[in-house]
Amino acid sequence: MTLVDTNVLLDIATDDPAWAGWSLRQLDAAAVRGPTFINPVIYSELSIGYSRIEDLDKIVAAVGLTFAHIPRAALFLAGKVFQRYRSRGGKRTGVLPDFFIGAHAAVAALPLLTRDPRRYRTYFSGITLIAPEPD
Repeated sequence: MTLVDTNVLLDIATDDPAWAGWSLRQLDAAAVRGPTFINPVIYSELSIGYSRIEDLDKIVAAVGLTFAHIPRAALFLAGKVFQRYRSRGGKRTGVLPDFFIGAHAAVAALPLLTRDPRRYRTYFSGITLIAPEPD
């Protein structure tokens, strides 16, 4: 079972020249190991690229993603981690979705497939990340 971050799905959907190959290989490998999940936050972020819900739902189904709700404990943890981020001087306000995703992976003990592991490594040290090796 693997939670799939939005950036991996966007790499594949947009055929990103730098990341599509890596993201597709990792998603395929995760699917072989077991179910792959997205949550409401990932779905919402992914929806930006689609004008109709039916089109997005077709893609989600074609990729074989399962929809998983975020546990209440993860929602609470996301708020606490965001609060810690802000108290450490974090200025960006658009990072809260990453905290929802990281907290979901942490509370549900799901590996997280992402190509942007920095914030997850900093704030969720206990989760298993499937990510590119640091340079």
